[in-house]
Amino acid sequence: MFDHTELEDIREQQEQWEAETLEPALEGHGERKDRFATVSNHEVDRLYTPEDIADLDVEADLGFPGEPPYTRGPYPTMYRGRAWTMRQFAGFGTAEETNERFHYLIDEGQTGLSTAFDMPSLMGLDSDHPMSEGEVGKEGVAVDTLADMEILFDGIDIDQVSTSFTINPSAAVIYAMYIALADQQGVPRDKVRGTLQNDMLKEFIAQKEWVIPPGPSLKIVTDTIEFAVDETPKFHPVSISGYHIREAGSTAAQEAAFTLADGFAYVEDCLDRGLEVDEFAPLLSFFFNSHNSIFEEIAKFRASRRIYANVMEEWYDAERPESKRLKFHTQTAGQSLTAQQPLNNIARVTIQALAGVLGGTQSLHTNSFDEALALPSEKAVRVALRTQQIIAEESGAADIVDPMGGSYAIEKLTNEMEAEIMGYIEEIREIGDGSVRDGVLDGIQQGYFHREIGEASYEYQQRVERGEEVVVGVNKFTIEEDTSPDILKIDETTRDRQLNRLERVKDERDDEEVDATLSALSDAIDNEENVMPYIVDAVKAYVSMGEIMQVFEDHHGAYQEELSPV
Repeated sequence: MFDHTELEDIREQQEQWEAETLEPALEGHGERKDRFATVSNHEVDRLYTPEDIADLDVEADLGFPGEPPYTRGPYPTMYRGRAWTMRQFAGFGTAEETNERFHYLIDEGQTGLSTAFDMPSLMGLDSDHPMSEGEVGKEGVAVDTLADMEILFDGIDIDQVSTSFTINPSAAVIYAMYIALADQQGVPRDKVRGTLQNDMLKEFIAQKEWVIPPGPSLKIVTDTIEFAVDETPKFHPVSISGYHIREAGSTAAQEAAFTLADGFAYVEDCLDRGLEVDEFAPLLSFFFNSHNSIFEEIAKFRASRRIYANVMEEWYDAERPESKRLKFHTQTAGQSLTAQQPLNNIARVTIQALAGVLGGTQSLHTNSFDEALALPSEKAVRVALRTQQIIAEESGAADIVDPMGGSYAIEKLTNEMEAEIMGYIEEIREIGDGSVRDGVLDGIQQGYFHREIGEASYEYQQRVERGEEVVVGVNKFTIEEDTSPDILKIDETTRDRQLNRLERVKDERDDEEVDATLSALSDAIDNEENVMPYIVDAVKAYVSMGEIMQVFEDHHGAYQEELSPV
């Protein structure tokens, strides 16, 4: 960017500034601390200059928005054309209660739906399973059969809304239910829009929700991708998720690296299936965390886009722009929320949301200030949504495409982040003897990811304990406060109402059709066919979530985590 003479002049000017201006200031009152670092403990310099990005190739490293390597954004006009999708996570109790919350959010100006499921649904269990007791509807909505899905979207035209489903082991069943609902509403499958999280590799790495082993789980994810290519080309069948990796305690670079590695693992599995990269790659989406260190987060997003574009082209021969364009949803950092002085979380969430916007996210969830205490109240949900709307409409942050582009600090941090992320990806590829997919699967079994995340999490907590990492209201600026504020409570009759509906559905359905669809699904698993058409048939017969997932468990066995010694 700068020639040798210019850099030499800048270097001399900086040395003069350090001697004549900086040193007297440091001698007079110094700085707040000896070392400045991000939440991930990445040390940051006092000042960044053109010398820090002297080797930056504007065309190859930055380009322009909407063009490879997409560092400056996946689309040319970004938010000047359309604001990001404001997709607030919602779900609790029964389908009726969550449907009411969906309508509330739509009325308040939300532009996309995002569904939270209760733990039994997440684990592929029916509400009447013994292990479901005490958990029905507690941290998300309970969905047992298609009947629940019908109520969940009552009064909502699914051809008019994009819906996200945060669910993993039983994701294929929820996907099938949504397709069945579209068929009921007369919505052509090629018009169905939304996103299924469905990222099982991340589950074995961080979130720990699974039913069957990693290999068979990966096969089902690839089945959903293959099915989506043919049936629902506007629906993203997987959202490769770094959010939970970060929540488990990873650094920003680890989050991005492990997420991208999971994405490349799915790419390789689809290629082995015989799918064309330019057919399925445009349907892949990603999901990142946005934490407190605003510049680190912006750099993470920009570096991830650049890496994805280059790797998809160089390693997997992607040609279509849509195949190389990293698209992602962002959620503010739940791990950063504090039960102490919960209103402080509004400021945290605002900073994190702004980082996501300045980093070029496609959709955004802003956490509610009371989420460290319970499921969000309506008041807190409204504040969270208004935070996004204020950023979009009042701050001006949405008016300039990549407003941080060209910043010496941001470009240097982006380069450093890229190098660190690629270092991890190459290490994973080496574990797999040249295959990222095999490296991820082997890394799961060897405990590689657990060790990396565990060490980072421990190191962060040690810094908090020593006071090196300030958490306002927790280890600094504390007050005496009421620790039992008003919070949302789930109606104790929720489980009874859910069980009554499930029993009624099972009584009224055609048992012969249920048996036939389950038998067909079992045969498909034996024959290694794509299971999605058979799951769609089953849910249309009102076969329950638990009954479908039991078929997979019967074939593959329940997965017991067996890691190599740490």
